[in-house]
Amino acid sequence: MGAILDTFRSRTPGSADRHRRATAVMPGGDTRTTTYHPPYPLTMASGSGPYLADVDGNRYVDLIGNYTSLVHGNAYPPIVEAAARQIPCGTAWPARNDAQLELAELLTERVASVEQVRLCNSGTEATMLCAYIARAMTGRRKVLMARYGYHGSLEEFEFGFAGHEGPDTLLARHGDVAAFEDVLERHGSEIACVVLEPVMGSAGLSVAPAGALARIAGSARAAGALFVLDEVITLRLATGGAQALHGVVPDLTAMGKIIGGGFPVGAVGGRADLLSVTVPPGPRLVHSGTFNGNPVTAAAGVVSVRELTDERIAAMARRTEWLERALLAAAAEAGVPFSTRRAGSLLQCFLSAEPPEVNQLRTDGEAATAFHLAALNAGLFFAGRGFMALSTVLDDALLEEVAGRAADALRAVAVELGHGEGSSGRARTGVARDGAPTPV
Repeated sequence: MGAILDTFRSRTPGSADRHRRATAVMPGGDTRTTTYHPPYPLTMASGSGPYLADVDGNRYVDLIGNYTSLVHGNAYPPIVEAAARQIPCGTAWPARNDAQLELAELLTERVASVEQVRLCNSGTEATMLCAYIARAMTGRRKVLMARYGYHGSLEEFEFGFAGHEGPDTLLARHGDVAAFEDVLERHGSEIACVVLEPVMGSAGLSVAPAGALARIAGSARAAGALFVLDEVITLRLATGGAQALHGVVPDLTAMGKIIGGGFPVGAVGGRADLLSVTVPPGPRLVHSGTFNGNPVTAAAGVVSVRELTDERIAAMARRTEWLERALLAAAAEAGVPFSTRRAGSLLQCFLSAEPPEVNQLRTDGEAATAFHLAALNAGLFFAGRGFMALSTVLDDALLEEVAGRAADALRAVAVELGHGEGSSGRARTGVARDGAPTPV
């Protein structure tokens, strides 16, 4: 990546300097593993609407929204105003607040399976609490999840994310009903819960086949286990969450990201009888946290959730589908192998003629890295693995500009990696059309 890398380094000396300083005081120079990319990650100075600006003054169109959490873009004025109103009144206290109550009421109104809500501070905390509730209610230890699924940093989930079974971790192929039923039949008496993403985010945006989640949920309950749906990312796909699209009713739902309006947040929603395990006095499961449901996060979250309407969700999905087609056409014109998976406003790009299978690791590392750096050089900011999440503030005119910049990046990749005009860059896509889940 000679020319692409040289351009990146020449544009970002301030970020390079911050990276050198950061590695002296933080392991790897950061506190988020997924934000690293070679040769060093950028240091941002500000964000406004659909844009980010780095410390060198470069401006980028934000196509990732802090890994899906900023569904209304950066510094969304109604959210900023809500937080600003709350901060002078206090940022945290060990008692309930009205914004917390309003957020919980809003979530129970929107998501049919959610009778009650327990708030926390991250998606990881939410999935951990789901597992703890399941263990307390069933007296069992093991969790069953999809291989390469991501549910946060609990040890049991980390095993599965790495693709390995562990002492309390069992695995099956995402969306493979028969595989999950087989594990439940063999280990059902040991399994506390089945935890699944409707769309596997970190594992390449694999969408569960139609009907699969509901069938797995039924098998889990037949085995005496709870069915937990991880909607930390996918709650943005419909006002009732992806569970509404899939026709599944989970026992517990893990939430995060968009429900905090850009502030740290997590939540567990579900059946009241299950959440009662945390009810004082003398709960079977003690769940507390200094910042759980803090008023600033809750006030921002109320605005974020309330303003994510059906109309805005549909518009984001339409724009994401348009961008997908534009990227595929640009890659074909440049002669760069390219393929995609899409679910609503979420888009995953691969620098290969077809997406990898669900349980296969990617083989497009060099090309994907080149495309990411070339896109940064062109003023586009998305995840290093080619993952994008559009926001409500990215309009059609800016999207056309994004497509043009991406085409420039793909031409740079073609030159860098020696792909010629007209080489086989046509791709098969695995796409969720019109909000309906389809197999990939």
